[in-house]
Amino acid sequence: MRFSYQNHRWDQSSLRPSLFTDAIKLIISINFLIFILQYFSGIEDKLFPIFGIVPSKTFGELMLWQPFTYLFFHGGIWHVLINMFVLWMFGSELEKYWGKREFLRFFFVTGVGSGLVTVLFSLSSSTPVVGASGAIYGVLLAYGLMFPNRLVYLYFLIPIKVKYLVILIGTIAFFSSLNPGYSNISHLTHLSGMIIGFVYFRSNLNWNTINHFVIHRKNEIKRHYKDKKNEKREALKLKVDAVLDKINEKGYDSLSKSEREFLFTASKKLSQEEDKN
Repeated sequence: MRFSYQNHRWDQSSLRPSLFTDAIKLIISINFLIFILQYFSGIEDKLFPIFGIVPSKTFGELMLWQPFTYLFFHGGIWHVLINMFVLWMFGSELEKYWGKREFLRFFFVTGVGSGLVTVLFSLSSSTPVVGASGAIYGVLLAYGLMFPNRLVYLYFLIPIKVKYLVILIGTIAFFSSLNPGYSNISHLTHLSGMIIGFVYFRSNLNWNTINHFVIHRKNEIKRHYKDKKNEKREALKLKVDAVLDKINEKGYDSLSKSEREFLFTASKKLSQEEDKN
């Protein structure tokens, strides 16, 4: 049986992220654990058609878990090592900026999304697709958008800015997906991961902008009402002070009934506000 998987042909050495961030540690641990289990089980030819993406079975036989589980199975030791290395190199810094939850969301949106695109464009295929590269290509795309002028070293030798590296691998994935031939690399999955990553990244930025605007307006409204409340409170204090001055000058008996009721009500209100503060 022929297995189609995603591969990488570049290495980077100029980036120095921290050893492991939380989401990266989780993803890498699960991938290596599953690889060890699949390797020593000796039944990869049975596992891949179940947990990899087999387009003819995903919807045809309702194996709807495949666009998720294929991310954690790999076609060989170098496949999983290179995928996890690239994920570590580029994903660590993204997670630092986004946080664990947002990074995991991005990883699975691009990974599962590229898996679904692979299914939709090859519904009759019975060749299993395995590997996390759809998500990793999305991570690379996001890194290129966030840090376009960072230098990396292609094959440890050729310095290149990340934005040009992303354009290069995107171009290769695009033309390769047009004519896959007999390659065992799923270029469509790569390209889909980048496109979904781009759309998600941009739309998420827009939503963040909207959220910041809404939060800013909400804070402005809160400040406005707080200022109004303080103004009313100060005005009330001035009226109370005027009544207290009258008491000091002429005594409590000099107050009218309405002034006594006002003083009682206002004092109670100011006291309650002081307790709240």
